[in-house]
Amino acid sequence: MSDVTQVIEAVQRGDPKAADELLPLVYEELRKLAASKMANEAAGNTLQPTALVHEAWLRLVGNDNPRFAGRAHFFAAAAEAMRRILIDRARRKRAVRHGGGTDTSGYSRFGSRFTGCRRSTPGGQ
Repeated sequence: MSDVTQVIEAVQRGDPKAADELLPLVYEELRKLAASKMANEAAGNTLQPTALVHEAWLRLVGNDNPRFAGRAHFFAAAAEAMRRILIDRARRKRAVRHGGGTDTSGYSRFGSRFTGCRRSTPGGQ
């Protein structure tokens, strides 16, 4: 049984120090995984592999008591967390780029200016 598997089992048992022991054991492999995931991203992405590792780490062990069946399951969960983070970032970026969160009807920009104005009709009515 590898050191990583033993520490993962300690995390599952609720050992408070185990998560702190796990990160140094898996960090380089997580960083390589993050770099691999980032290689498939569009140019101009501002997220760095290190930041992706840290965000994925928080998702993985940020739960009260994460459950992993072993080393392979842990890295599969890490890869999935990274994939979801990248998807979420792409969705947010696309939403902002295409007007997400803004009122595009045009009425809100001019509506208050014309409140109380009456449309003139032929015949003065």
